[in-house]
Amino acid sequence: MLKNLFPGFDRKKPARMAIFMSGSGTNAVALLNYFRNHPEARFTPVLIVTDAPERSRAREIAAAWHLPLAELDIRRFYRERGEETIALDTEHRRAIRAEWSAALAEMLQPFQIDFGVLAGFVPLTNLTASLPCLNVHPGDLTVESDGVRILAGLHFRPVERAILEGYPSLRSSVILAQPYTGAGNGEMDSGPVLGISTPMALDLEGFSLSELRKIDAQRAGVPVRDRLREIAAANLERLKSAGDHRVLPPVVADFAAGRFALSEDGTLHYRGADGLFTPVRTVEYGGTTPNPVV
Repeated sequence: MLKNLFPGFDRKKPARMAIFMSGSGTNAVALLNYFRNHPEARFTPVLIVTDAPERSRAREIAAAWHLPLAELDIRRFYRERGEETIALDTEHRRAIRAEWSAALAEMLQPFQIDFGVLAGFVPLTNLTASLPCLNVHPGDLTVESDGVRILAGLHFRPVERAILEGYPSLRSSVILAQPYTGAGNGEMDSGPVLGISTPMALDLEGFSLSELRKIDAQRAGVPVRDRLREIAAANLERLKSAGDHRVLPPVVADFAAGRFALSEDGTLHYRGADGLFTPVRTVEYGGTTPNPVV
């Protein structure tokens, strides 16, 4: 028996979607442009949400698209409760995160949101326990070793790991985000991988793999701003347009249209143009049509 990942897909009205963002908002704009160019889409953006009102472009994007804006500055929220960092490494900081998430959920309530899209949204939040949320990630989360997703992690780490593992290319992934426990390490970037982008070739900027591995070894486990980080940052920026912007909007559209389901054993299924669900590892986006990967 299959369980659709978005139970509300068969409503007469398009689903009401909130876009969560923390920075430049390029993923948010890509999603909004897709909506404008695809009137048949089964979702409607109704709200921009940000945890970083002073540092992000959320206000600018919300104004340009005539959308309401929900702001809840997470760093200020923590400072007001005596903490200078928003890490989840102590019970007190985790309690603040739960309080912040509850306050954010209260802000969203009047907008009757059906699902959210974490489009470059930094903080972990257990809003995902009650609100379906899609998350875009700079790495191919179908790549595993002993059941562990090799390219999981925050910020530059997935790209650096891909470089150091010798992968020739990068992909972006879209997952159904999961609630977290504790510091969130066990659940980070978990959840069904609904889509991946077509591969983008890595550019090592003339460095050899052995040279970059030597740079990594010199870090002694401490992340620093070095040539490896700069190369990773450049590839991460390229991946936004070559990966994120190509995979996120069509996955959102397919999710809202009810094209993803899970079987009882957790296997992902995708409903193709023939209307039938088939088991898949994920779906590749970026070509002329979605390509199920089995």
